[in-house]
Amino acid sequence: MKEAPHVAEYDGQQIVGIDLHRRRSVMVRMTETGEHFANVHIDNNPMALAAEMPGEQPQVVLEATYGWYWAVDVLTDAGADVHLAHPLGVKGSPIAE
Repeated sequence: MKEAPHVAEYDGQQIVGIDLHRRRSVMVRMTETGEHFANVHIDNNPMALAAEMPGEQPQVVLEATYGWYWAVDVLTDAGADVHLAHPLGVKGSPIAE
């Protein structure tokens, strides 16, 4: 289920944060200037994750929790530049809200 974007349509480079859970995950999309663009809720499977990857070479921050390795494989295969984040380090971020 996708939620409405908070800013007008955006076709620039996106920064994506992913809060990976056991069955479903939340993707938070932002513009290069840090404006919140959209939240996307997905089921955790490789096809759903790959289908939601925006544009070319998005910057993706992924919480390094249990089971993160499959998501990194899918993201890098889709051309994303993936950065792993320590779970305690993302508590105050928009992803954690």
